[in-house]
Amino acid sequence: MIRRPVLRRALLAALLAGSAAAVAADAPAPLSFDGADPDFEAADGRYYIYPTNSGGTGRLHVWTSPDRRHWKKGAELIALDRIGWIGDDGAPRHALWAPDMIAANGRHYLYYSVGPQNPTPSRIGVATCAGLEGPCTDSGKPLITGGKGFEAIDPAVFVDPASKTPYLYAGGSAGAKLRVWTLKPDMVTIDREIAVETPPHFTEGAFMHERGGTYYLSYSSGSYRHDSYQVHYATAPSPTGPWTWRGKIVESDDRFKGPGHHAFLHDPADGRWYIAYHRWEGQTGPGPYKGSRKFIVQPIAYRADGTIVPLEMR
Repeated sequence: MIRRPVLRRALLAALLAGSAAAVAADAPAPLSFDGADPDFEAADGRYYIYPTNSGGTGRLHVWTSPDRRHWKKGAELIALDRIGWIGDDGAPRHALWAPDMIAANGRHYLYYSVGPQNPTPSRIGVATCAGLEGPCTDSGKPLITGGKGFEAIDPAVFVDPASKTPYLYAGGSAGAKLRVWTLKPDMVTIDREIAVETPPHFTEGAFMHERGGTYYLSYSSGSYRHDSYQVHYATAPSPTGPWTWRGKIVESDDRFKGPGHHAFLHDPADGRWYIAYHRWEGQTGPGPYKGSRKFIVQPIAYRADGTIVPLEMR
């Protein structure tokens, strides 16, 4: 016979174990590695993050996971020495950052920023990839070149589920200007530019996703090395506006500073939405901060009216 105190302890232990399992399943990715500007993809039961700085400023790598929590550094996708046009701007040093991977036409396409930027015109390149882990081959020429106050940085491609049209969003930083183009079906050629308004509080790192017929343009605001860096969003009835500013998604708190440049993912496995973003850890004060940023994955919730519940960082 089991005594009541023992039974109560057994039941409590079982409840705590169940709660712990639920929390673990919803917990963010471990923060054991550096990275910034993550793009976030999923396919065939695996997850993929494409960050800046995981292979140094001259290389871009993919990170893979079976469960969104345990991540392993994967293949090198592209490097400066495999981009033939890299030296055409005459700059003595170059860098790669802010990659974005998209599937189309039975292939995958990797878009990336090529610096320096300001005053040297930054550029956006694109490579065709055999799969989510590469290998990737650069197209042979810049897709977009900055200039006249526009910085060609932070590319993000969105294929509209309604029209199947691919849109490229890019721009920001000092000029803080958003520009949008449609791509031709080959995904490596610009079709045309579409005039759009730059949304309120926009700095850089635009990302587009669609949910229930509403288009969500999210983006970084503020200075990336300071606690002013945060994620805002606007909604629209189309991929190109008009934008209705909705507020902040995530901002600095007492523990973590400067959450920014991010991507959303609708997980086909559980039907939930997730956000991958980067932030500074172990920093105090308003900045500027030095060192490396970490990237993290957390679930996102939407209210009944479609607005996003502000994220509490964990």
